[in-house]
Formats: sequence, C-alpha cells, structure tokens
Amino acid sequence: MSGFAEGQKFRKTALKVIASSIRKGNIIEQDGRLYVVLTAENIHPGKGTPVSQIEMRRIGDGVKISERYKTTDQVEKATVEDHNFNYLYEDADGFHFMNAETYDQVQVSKEIVGSSAPYLQENMTVKLSLHDMNPVAIQLPQRATLEVVETEPVTKGQTASSSYKPAILSNGVRTAVPPHIGTGTRIVVMTEDGSYVERAKD
Repeated sequence: MSGFAEGQKFRKTALKVIASSIRKGNIIEQDGRLYVVLTAENIHPGKGTPVSQIEMRRIGDGVKISERYKTTDQVEKATVEDHNFNYLYEDADGFHFMNAETYDQVQVSKEIVGSSAPYLQENMTVKLSLHDMNPVAIQLPQRATLEVVETEPVTKGQTASSSYKPAILSNGVRTAVPPHIGTGTRIVVMTEDGSYVERAKD
C-alpha cells in the first residue's frame, strides 16, 4: 500500500437514490448488509401509491428477500466498481479470477456465481462488481460457445422450422436446439438461460 498510511482506508458511503431508479444488478445496502438486485419492478396501481417491488439476494449467505418500497422512498445504493477479470479456475473455496491489468486475484463464492457457473471457461473475461474490494456480483459475456454432447440424431427431411429438441451441452446444461443440430456441433448460447442462438462459426 504505497502512499497510504495504515488505517487510512477510505470507505465510500452509499448513495441515497429513489427506489424507482433501482435496476437489476444494483447493489443495495440495508441494515449494514449488502444485497444484489435480482428484479426491480415499478408498479402503478390504479389508485394509491406507486410502489417498487424489488427482489434481492443477500450477499454472503444467498438468502433471497422481496421488498416493496414507495417509488419515492430513499434506498441506499452501495458504491460498486466494475472491473474486468479473467476466469482462472474453480476449487473447493469458490471461483478464482484475475484482474488482467493489475494481476490481482480474487475469489468469488459459489453463491455469487450461482447459475452462471457452468458457463465459466478458462480465460473468459467477466465483469465483477467490487464493493470495498470484495466481489459482490458477476456478469458474464452474453454468449458462450459450447459443444452439444447429447441430442437426438438429425433426421433427414425435417424442416428447420419444426420444433426444437432437447440437448445437453458440454458444460452439463440442458437446452433445446433446432432439429438440424447434431451431437458434436458447437453452438452459441445465451449465458443467462442457456437458450440456443446459432451454430458456432468456428
């Protein structure tokens, strides 16, 4: 820590924002705990006060809670910094990433990575949100290329428009693919839900 005297750690204060401005992925500080926003919806009932329905997950233990605020209520939005990190490996403690610019390594818990885990590939660049240098949220690239390891055989004469068939990807995720995609084909999927985008170009 060059240039800093010990004990001079600056703790950034949370910003107060109105509840209606909260978006998915924001980090909220409440009762001294941090929460990552999963969904945020502003509801305007015919009569009465508009409210913001916010679903969030407590960082640390993964407990989900749902809160309803008046849209004009003040909510503490924690200051987070987004940085790009490259995925290194997974071990019993969690997932390890490295900041490509500083070579700092951070460990991200399984709760935070959540359903994104199967899509992590070595050297994949992800965006980590850090709060006081602790990773609190992860954002993967929107798309990942994976191989189909199991699906029904391609049947000749089937038109491309007929319904999708189930498939299992090389990361263990189940998805659905068009009839012309066979085992061994590399496909592009959305990392959010594993849905099929297109056949990989490479």
